[in-house]
Amino acid sequence: MRQILCILVTFAIWVLLTWPPREVDLLAGLFFAILVATLFSELYPDQPHTAFDPRRWFWALVYLPYFLAHCIYANLDVAYRVLHVDLPIRPGIVRVPTTLQSDWAKTFLAASITLTPGTLVVDLDQQDLYVHWINVADKDRAEQTRQIAAKFEPLLRRIFE
Repeated sequence: MRQILCILVTFAIWVLLTWPPREVDLLAGLFFAILVATLFSELYPDQPHTAFDPRRWFWALVYLPYFLAHCIYANLDVAYRVLHVDLPIRPGIVRVPTTLQSDWAKTFLAASITLTPGTLVVDLDQQDLYVHWINVADKDRAEQTRQIAAKFEPLLRRIFE
């Protein structure tokens, strides 16, 4: 089932990218869709029907502006630190535990943290993210987790789990 879904999605994307399709384009698209499905279908989720759940789409639409707001705030924070040279920075790598279970959710959490200026996920080890942070302001791990990952986890849990 997963391989068939992979073929259909890949072929649909191919048709949209080569619109209006010619016969040669359709045959090439089918060939490459089968090739991609053969090589990469393991990356597709085990339960593809969950991707069509409207509640997940709703929370994904809520997550986008929420993430953008945090990203803009982090951009302003980094710009402030650059412009005010007397402002001390304390870079460091912190271990941030996550309660997310699915690989997709952990990947999106790591990407969200990395895309937020001032932080970079350098490793993911089971349930722990190792994040390089421009300003390690607190030694308390719970507070670090709250500042870095906890703001994204609840919405990502609703989307992916």
